[in-house]
Amino acid sequence: MLKNSNYLITGATGSFGKKFVDFLLKKTKAKRIIIFSRDEHKQFNMLNEMPKKYHERLRFFIGDVRDSERLNMAMSNVDIVVHAAAMKIVNTAEYDPFECVKTNIIGAQNVVALSLNNNVKKVIALSTDKACNPVNLYGATKLVSDKIFVAANHLAGNKPTRFASVRYGNVLGSRGSVMED
Repeated sequence: MLKNSNYLITGATGSFGKKFVDFLLKKTKAKRIIIFSRDEHKQFNMLNEMPKKYHERLRFFIGDVRDSERLNMAMSNVDIVVHAAAMKIVNTAEYDPFECVKTNIIGAQNVVALSLNNNVKKVIALSTDKACNPVNLYGATKLVSDKIFVAANHLAGNKPTRFASVRYGNVLGSRGSVMED
């Protein structure tokens, strides 16, 4: 499945996204990798940090999972979606709760609906250990997101699209980690 596939990675300029893109470029024969994020500066830096030999396989797409029209454009001819975009900072989520809901829940629903509309084969959503027994809004929104992705397999019916949600805990050196670089 990894060979000659077209990937869309939401939140691709984050700590997970950058490592995953690096893996796809170096260890697979992915045909095209779409970097989907709302941070043009991080996209610019990511492109400049990549060896030029990989540039032809990369596509940089400014967008937000909240914007279904833009996300739909990015999803054209995509085989695999890895959904890593989220509002992850607990304090920010508590201060601006509906912004967190729009990104983590409505964004998840947009990814599901558009993956079905575009006949994406596989969709993998990153979750968090904080969704297991949520005590804050971030964990609660990611729990809802998990439920949306699991239920999406019922919505798919006979379509080839399959959905999964995987838990992804704190990573050493990532932004917000107890021990950063």
